[in-house]
Amino acid sequence: LRSPFGKQAAEMGFADSGVQRVAKAIARLRSNFSQQMKVTDLADLVHMSVSSFNEHFKSVTSMSPLQYQKALRLHEARRLMFSESRNASTASRLVGYISISQFSRDYSRFFGISPSRDIARWRQQEQIPHD
Repeated sequence: LRSPFGKQAAEMGFADSGVQRVAKAIARLRSNFSQQMKVTDLADLVHMSVSSFNEHFKSVTSMSPLQYQKALRLHEARRLMFSESRNASTASRLVGYISISQFSRDYSRFFGISPSRDIARWRQQEQIPHD
């Protein structure tokens, strides 16, 4: 640390600790994505202020913590619909949505297609013989 590069080495350690803290929050979000989460609880988990946590989280993921959780939910719902043949209503409930209409709006914004059309398109593609 006393070398000419010591300051940079020390700063990398500090920067990495922020990344490690965000990784801990991400792990919590991944294991509990269907549960309601508060940003304050995640910030407390990683011993950061809410503003610092939000800043670090966005620098690592390019999303806010709640946007990240929503993306996790939507990807899991899509997986349930495609690989487990769940309907949109069941999938939305399983990933933590209370309102099917809110789920449909979020899904359409995120994937660019409504859940019902996405399922229909996927089923149609599955029926096409693949070489």
